[in-house]
Amino acid sequence: MDIIESIARTTAIQKQQVKAVLDLFDEGCTIPFIARYRKERTGMLDEEQILAIREEKSRIDKLEERRASVLGSLNERNLLTSALDQAIRGAQTITDLEDIYLPFRPKKKTRASMARELGLEPLAKMLMAQGPQDPHRLATPFVANNVGSVEAALQGAKDIIAEWVADNPDLRKSLRSRFEKFAEFHSKLVKTKEEEAQKYRDYFDYREPASRVPSHRFMAVMRGHREGFLRVSAEPDEERSLQLIERMFLKNQGDCALEVKQALRDAYKRLIVPSLENELLQSLEEKAANGAVRIFAANLRQLLMAAPLGEKRVLGIDPGFRTGCKLVCLDAHGKLLHNETIFPHPPQNQDKQAMSKLSQLIETYKIEAVAIGNGTAGRETETLLTRMRLPAQVKVFVVSESGASIYSASKTAREEFPQFDVTVRGAVSIGRRLQDPLAELVKIEPSAVGVGQYQHDLDASLLNDQLADVVRSCVNQVGVNVNTASVHLLAYVSGLSQATAAKIIEQRNQNGAFGSRSELLAIPRLGKKTFEQCAGFLRIPEAKHPLDNSAVHPERYSLVEKMAKDAGVPLNELVSRKDIKALIDLNRYVSDEIGLPTLTDILTELEKPGRDPRKNAAVLEFDPNIRKPEDLIPGMILPGIVTNITAFGAFVDVGVKQDGLVHISQLSDQFVSDPLLVVKLHQHVKVRVVEVDLPRKRISLSMKNLEKQG
Repeated sequence: MDIIESIARTTAIQKQQVKAVLDLFDEGCTIPFIARYRKERTGMLDEEQILAIREEKSRIDKLEERRASVLGSLNERNLLTSALDQAIRGAQTITDLEDIYLPFRPKKKTRASMARELGLEPLAKMLMAQGPQDPHRLATPFVANNVGSVEAALQGAKDIIAEWVADNPDLRKSLRSRFEKFAEFHSKLVKTKEEEAQKYRDYFDYREPASRVPSHRFMAVMRGHREGFLRVSAEPDEERSLQLIERMFLKNQGDCALEVKQALRDAYKRLIVPSLENELLQSLEEKAANGAVRIFAANLRQLLMAAPLGEKRVLGIDPGFRTGCKLVCLDAHGKLLHNETIFPHPPQNQDKQAMSKLSQLIETYKIEAVAIGNGTAGRETETLLTRMRLPAQVKVFVVSESGASIYSASKTAREEFPQFDVTVRGAVSIGRRLQDPLAELVKIEPSAVGVGQYQHDLDASLLNDQLADVVRSCVNQVGVNVNTASVHLLAYVSGLSQATAAKIIEQRNQNGAFGSRSELLAIPRLGKKTFEQCAGFLRIPEAKHPLDNSAVHPERYSLVEKMAKDAGVPLNELVSRKDIKALIDLNRYVSDEIGLPTLTDILTELEKPGRDPRKNAAVLEFDPNIRKPEDLIPGMILPGIVTNITAFGAFVDVGVKQDGLVHISQLSDQFVSDPLLVVKLHQHVKVRVVEVDLPRKRISLSMKNLEKQG
């Protein structure tokens, strides 16, 4: 197999581009580095295209590994003929390979294998020939001690025929196509479980063509199946499938053919349907899982790239009723300065004391913003703040708590704050999320951040692998201050591992802040290759060299210095003055190694070195008259914030402690094929209340005929 050609064909990327990416992978380059700093070699491929090449290469590697295993197994058992070898080497997918191998795969004891042990394979061959003979006469010579009757002999022979038919790769391919195109996905209630299964009542007798089942609906049904409430099936029309089999294997209409016909039906019902139905369900599950992972990844990217408040002094509040509201005061870099608890809500109702304490802390620690967790007592705490006469410069933000409890109980949090309990750690996490969502959320397992659909039903390794790519992409897109970053944030930087990130922290703690990127080369185990991969993504704001706080890679410093020299100005002046940059003719600096894409990136970076691509944080004010679901009335138009996006719509928080659903059909006046094309996580929107189902805890919202904000 020509791997490069195969990848190019599958990904629709040119062969020379595929080869360039594979060569760069072999050189130890990462995806963020390749996308940012090797544009000339790849022909401007972006991260998504490079990732697609990596995934297809991985698929081919797995196929080749399995192919080698199959050939080795057949060789060991002296079963490999030249025709079989050619067929196996020509298989383009794992499925094709397994179909070819199926008749030769070592099997556990089956009805057919037991019949062969009884010597009935010759009889099976005679029946399969479908001659004019009487089957009973053909079977009589095979009646012996272990075959008690003619009927038993015929049955054993038919068992062998059924296995031959079920193992036929051409038939399996044809039937698999029928299953994929025409199978009906069907779920039924397990009758004894009706009372317990009410949340799945929409699927008690549900049918839909398998090829058209939406991923979220399939996953909902399969969850009900795994929990023992639903039975599922997926197969096409039986008679049409049997007709296909008979056309392939029946030769005439004699008595032997009738015996074969019985074997064909048995092969289909007993051997083929369970196998192909399971294959189809697995395929649908894989497709649904990939769709769910795609949505989760898109949500996670938006969450990580959410607008940071920046280096501001923050008061973080983890609100609560009985246990009170935990307060923490953080400096501009997220360092914990103070913590205590107030009890403004029932049952204590110490609101005056709480407001006095809040005012005191805001003044003492020169607080510039307040971050309130959006969980229990969040709205009540927000209302308490609005009753206070806060200084004009102090803004109040409601922050998502998703995953904060996981962080606060984690080893990471315990190591950072060994002397404090989970409530303090949770409040710190809420405050830091406002300062820099990306830097704080990287401390949490990506699958625990609470966005997406059916993430608990997904394969953990698949989910975490793909989400790790998203985190890595976001971290490198933003860049990392090497003098303030946590080990968790550094570990996602291109080329760095947990171990090298820890070494950077160790060096920083021992010797103080890094003054230049080049100082990183003195760190043990951080060699030239690692430096090449990570340097462009690390920032040193106070560095003497102005480019050390930019996305310009050190390998291009001499080029920028030449630009400054040609312009007749010092380097720092080239960086700070737009009028000089406007005079630079990039074509003068094009070479065999450096093209206009890289030169354009450099000039863009010089416009605003080390810029953060994220927007600024904005305050959302909920309707002050709406606090609980009972306050909602159909027709109301309310401000809200998008908290989650799924394949079937978006969830919006309107400030009642329970998110409402804007179904995909209600997202826009236009047809919407993908909610991700219409809304973004944390987007501020206006919604209309459509229905409030208090017993089922469901709120239906609409964004039709409403102007979106944010």
